[in-house]
Amino acid sequence: METVDKIIYSMLMGFGCNACGVTGCRIIESPRERIIATVTNNFVPCNGRFPTLIAIISMFFTAGVAIAFQSLVSSVMLLGVIVLGVIMTLAVSKLLSATILKGMPSSFTLELPPYRKPQICKTIVRSLCDRTVFVLLRAISVAAPAGIIIWLLSNITVGEQSLCSIISGFLDPLGSLMGLDGVILLAFILGFPANEIVVPIIIMIYTSSGTLVDYESLSSLHTLFVQHGWTWVTALCTMMFSLIHFPCSTTCITIYKETKSFKWTAIAVVLPTILGILICMAINALFG
Repeated sequence: METVDKIIYSMLMGFGCNACGVTGCRIIESPRERIIATVTNNFVPCNGRFPTLIAIISMFFTAGVAIAFQSLVSSVMLLGVIVLGVIMTLAVSKLLSATILKGMPSSFTLELPPYRKPQICKTIVRSLCDRTVFVLLRAISVAAPAGIIIWLLSNITVGEQSLCSIISGFLDPLGSLMGLDGVILLAFILGFPANEIVVPIIIMIYTSSGTLVDYESLSSLHTLFVQHGWTWVTALCTMMFSLIHFPCSTTCITIYKETKSFKWTAIAVVLPTILGILICMAINALFG
């Protein structure tokens, strides 16, 4: 079985959590193919990215659609984003397999375990320890200091500007090239601990609230974004960068734990980020 076929199993786990998807790459016996699956798992959207994608689609791409068809259009667009992520996963896997990780594809053998009486309690305990507690501990180890950093950046001021405003202003030129702005880029950077907090960070910086806040409704959030220069191109580029950018902190830690290599962890971070930047630049050049 080809490499691109093997990664499907771990890729499916990545839709729930990319860190779990990376852990699932253990089923691949070939070290070369295991690394390919590990590096490319982040290209499929996890649960942390779905709220951002759904919110943007609802605000900017289905608002003008008849109410009866809004759910259908939203579902089709979200499915299109997911399919794009799968295509990117397979394409980058093929690229890696043909270049820096070139080699002969190995055969795939799936052994069926002997039938035994289910041990429900043991299975639950092992699942909690191996797949829940360990992943949560890795998340907490980064989330706690990251929360302190976010608070400091939003509350420490230089002159009349917070550090968040100053940094986002510095990032504005790159953001403009990508069809975004400095605030959105900074939100993705500060959202490194968890993709779920990207939109709250954007709201925090736009409103100068000093703390992470959630939006009251999609209509109020849409108004806030439009007031700060968002267009459908900005929304599309934000969706694409949400789909294709660096893994979250938990996934990065898991990649290092699984590969024992800073090199492959760095590649797993840099590769999707560069591709995401280039794709956003191309979209902005065509439609911006």
